[in-house]
Amino acid sequence: MDQFKQISTFSEVVAKGSLSAAARAEGVAPSMIGRRIDALEQRLGVKLLQRSTRKIALTNEGLAFLEDCQRILAELEEAEAAVSERNTSAIGQLTISAPAGFGRQHVAPLIPSFLAEHQQVHVTLNLNDRFVDLIGDNVDIAIRIAALNDSNLIGVKLADNKRVVVAAPTYLKRYGTPKTLADLSEHNCLAFNNDGSQRGWTFRQNGKNITIKVSGNMVCNDGEVLHDWALAGKGLAWRSMWEVGAELATGKLVSVLDEFTAPDHDIYAVFAQKRHLPLRIRLFVDFLRHAYSAPNYWNQES
Repeated sequence: MDQFKQISTFSEVVAKGSLSAAARAEGVAPSMIGRRIDALEQRLGVKLLQRSTRKIALTNEGLAFLEDCQRILAELEEAEAAVSERNTSAIGQLTISAPAGFGRQHVAPLIPSFLAEHQQVHVTLNLNDRFVDLIGDNVDIAIRIAALNDSNLIGVKLADNKRVVVAAPTYLKRYGTPKTLADLSEHNCLAFNNDGSQRGWTFRQNGKNITIKVSGNMVCNDGEVLHDWALAGKGLAWRSMWEVGAELATGKLVSVLDEFTAPDHDIYAVFAQKRHLPLRIRLFVDFLRHAYSAPNYWNQES
């Protein structure tokens, strides 16, 4: 910083024609301007100016150095202007990561409308059910449906969400409606299996979260398939409201065990920094929040 201040002061002194004029422009004493020039000349080991408080003259070395300084300062000014423009205009590459099922239903369909408003933005959407490393994978925004436990990330809540146990009316008519968590052992539960391990279903009971390992004759590592099986009346499924809200509204699915629903499955946009976020990131997060807050958005058929 001191070196840059010395260089900018040198250029300003030459532009103003004297140390005193440069000092007045900056609002400091001429002696401070003189000390900066002295320090610059001492660091470089050459005399740049023949000077007094009223008059200056460039040496040959000073003239050559001035050309380089002016080029550097102009390039810095251009760089700052470019960054400022990016902060007032939504431009550039926007890389978004989202869970596969949610991304297909509730992110991908909205991107064309966002780009119609911000035509200088280019979007890459990566659909993946793993937790991405935002910095390592060069991701600007990650959509996550879970409690946020990583204190190094900044999260903005996009919408409320919860997981509910659902079934088709035909299934409940044939096999009955579970009333307690223990009743799940008597039902065909459509479970999610990822990397060879079955994910349990989490509920809230007696003030505590508990996870129950369910069983059934149909297991899959794709939530959309589990959703389709539930619609077909093949068993109970533990799904997010973002996925089944429309079917619950129309009666194609019915939720059960609602009094045991566990919290902390809300929808968040997360990113790695809070300060100086590019405008394209801020605008896209606001765009999603606005879309998700529309009346009956989650009850619409996808």
